[in-house]
Amino acid sequence: MSPSSTAARIEPPAILLCTLGTTWAVVPEILGFIAPERLDLYRNHPHCDRLRQETATFPRPGAIWVVTTDAPQTTDSLMQLAAWRDRLTDPPELRVWRVDSGAADEVTAMRELILRAVLAASERATPDRLLLSLAGGRKTMSADLQRAGTLFGSRAMLHVIDVVYPLPDALFKPDPARLAAPLAADESAALLPLIVGRGQRAEHLDVDDGAGRVTAARFPLPEPPPFGSADDARLWPYQPGLAEELDRREREGQRLLGNFFGQLAQTEHHENWRGLYRLPPRRIDELRHTRLDARHRPLLVALPKAELHCHIGGVLALPAQRQVAAAVWDVLTADERARAQDELTRIPWTDPAGWPAALRASARRAILAVAALIEFDDARLNALLYAPTEPRLALRTRHPLGFAAYELPGELSGSALLGHPAALQPYARAIVAQARTDGLWSLELRGSPHKYRPADPLGWLADFQAAMKSAVREAGSMLRWGFILIADRRQRDRVAAVVDLACDARERLGEAVLGCDLAGDEGTARPEELAPAFERAFDSCLPLTIHAGEGEAADRIWQAAYRLHADRIGHGLTLLERPELLAKFRERRIALELCPTSNREVVGFADPALPASADLPRYPLRELWAAGLPLTLCTDNPGLSRTTLADEYLAASRMSGGLSLWEALALIRQGFLHAFLPATEREALIKQADAAIFQRLTGLDGEGGA
Repeated sequence: MSPSSTAARIEPPAILLCTLGTTWAVVPEILGFIAPERLDLYRNHPHCDRLRQETATFPRPGAIWVVTTDAPQTTDSLMQLAAWRDRLTDPPELRVWRVDSGAADEVTAMRELILRAVLAASERATPDRLLLSLAGGRKTMSADLQRAGTLFGSRAMLHVIDVVYPLPDALFKPDPARLAAPLAADESAALLPLIVGRGQRAEHLDVDDGAGRVTAARFPLPEPPPFGSADDARLWPYQPGLAEELDRREREGQRLLGNFFGQLAQTEHHENWRGLYRLPPRRIDELRHTRLDARHRPLLVALPKAELHCHIGGVLALPAQRQVAAAVWDVLTADERARAQDELTRIPWTDPAGWPAALRASARRAILAVAALIEFDDARLNALLYAPTEPRLALRTRHPLGFAAYELPGELSGSALLGHPAALQPYARAIVAQARTDGLWSLELRGSPHKYRPADPLGWLADFQAAMKSAVREAGSMLRWGFILIADRRQRDRVAAVVDLACDARERLGEAVLGCDLAGDEGTARPEELAPAFERAFDSCLPLTIHAGEGEAADRIWQAAYRLHADRIGHGLTLLERPELLAKFRERRIALELCPTSNREVVGFADPALPASADLPRYPLRELWAAGLPLTLCTDNPGLSRTTLADEYLAASRMSGGLSLWEALALIRQGFLHAFLPATEREALIKQADAAIFQRLTGLDGEGGA
């Protein structure tokens, strides 16, 4: 589909399908209406501009299909039609099917032929590139053609009416050469071409009730050669079947659809967006059986998404970090700049462990980080931040720096930059701009204000809130954002103070403060040891998300759920080790925040895009999803991992053996369902996102991205 593929699509040739009696002129009269570039028949019509505007977006037919009888009069009509066609500069292909006019069941045979022809054309050209002319043949033929277009779908159903009687001679007994050129003013004014409707394929045709869906392969129509003489008009041997099948399905349509959606519900582990269940069954099957891959990245970016696990210190990519640094650099005095430049020369930049420690030990950390981002070019910064940790696979166990290797790209951002007051506004602008680029409707940032401004963390949070409000307003954005405060297990004596800070911030700053998080090395403190520090959070009903199970045993997840009453778990990758605990998570609807790229970098999982990861285990998303566990995909630190939320869906598909588009859409919904937002606001946001996703998908075709 066009939004989901970067490659140009080749459209199938459009088809004009006509029924024909003795008056062959209806075909050029319709073609001149829908393709004036090929036949400018109505150039002198009094309403020429309006007629052209009505069909301006129509596909131009590359083929004309004619359904008629083998009566002598229609044979003559066909020969006139062929003579007319040969006079066109760019003639469309012409194919003709005929039924035996002498047969006792001619009307029944004609109905079956019309139905099969429209079915075949709708699959050959797609319904959106199929145009039907109702102007020719008997009234029963026109009615059958209109019914077929309604059932199988068509871009337009067309007619031509005579508005003058008697018709001018050029139209009453037309000459092929005369209708291959523009009509005179009085001649064209005698005709009025009309669009009388369009069709959308009936949903019940795509339900497999045991015999299969209604397709041209099931009800075939042999194709005659391009028409050039009477011998090229094949007599179709009547084969009943399609008309009866359509009658049956129309009688049983509701039952068939009910069975389809009942079977769908039985196979689903998670409910999808409600609007998607309004799609035709064939469209749903396409979504369910199309594997998510790089072709769909534009679609993933365009869809509304909620990001629930994003550390503010690792959110910005390097170019954005440099923009923030430039804004801070502009407010520094010449002396401050000179001192920073001098001190940079004494930092051991060649030591991946030494320079971060030296930077953190400096009382001028923020200014030094700014100076490095200003003074070093992109090549040096990438060599400094990323080269020592490549390939970024299983860093916790495979790299000498352990988890610090994962954090290395963030040493010049996060706490380093956010500690300077001049960084807040440009940092906020960069976050909002990145959220818009990534298609985020809801963004939950998490961080440690007590590290950014130790003397006044609540004041820092208030200033950041003001900066974000300003950035959202300046951008004209509707982004719903909030902040989650992080307590660090490695500083267990400060956990209670951070929880108090989160509760105080919620009381002072309102719903911009979403909850509290417990992060840091899981091996440094067990959850039951920290539970007393969370008493105030429990009392205040503050939502909690706990980092647990990122490479550690599942008992850490158990303790996070039972000792700390977690509403969500950050990662939870080892939950499969405890099936009974997994079942409890499902019952309590405790969601996992999965971050595929970050998990690959820290813990280590196989990714077909990285050959060096081939010996690592498969990402457990598929198994967790199949168990019915609430899941949402997140970025963790998009700047550190050089990813976006759309890219996390692609990574998840690669790393877990493949996700379907239907599953990806359900995962997107999970992000909204488990956001730490007030219930009324969350429900309103879900409804808006549901409508936007339905609108987006109904504008796509049936291949590739859906």
